[in-house]
Amino acid sequence: MSKTIIQTAQAPAPIGPYSQAIQTENMLFISGQICIDPPTGELKNKDIQEETHQVMHNLRSILQEAGMSFGNVVKTTIFITDMHQFGSVNEVYGKYFEKEFPARETVQVSALPKFVNVEISMVAVK
Repeated sequence: MSKTIIQTAQAPAPIGPYSQAIQTENMLFISGQICIDPPTGELKNKDIQEETHQVMHNLRSILQEAGMSFGNVVKTTIFITDMHQFGSVNEVYGKYFEKEFPARETVQVSALPKFVNVEISMVAVK
């Protein structure tokens, strides 16, 4: 099995010992993304909607670097710190998919890196 590390300056650099994404053959595994704005390194988190949009922008940049789009995504995992914000996250998330939605789970967690409110990871297939 061959592995290719996917790395783009259009998404935040990893803040730990992991890659933005790994591609194996036709599958892409994207590490969880948070609301870091790549050009500034600052969090975009004035509210949960802005935070979710930034997460999705970061994910899109990684998908594009691998020659894919949200149409290639087959599985996502959403981590949120407050399940009461599920509706707002879901509303923003849904705008990024045109036809079919991927399989997904959403899990409430006690804390996320940099104390953000949402983190999303993805699996895509070319």
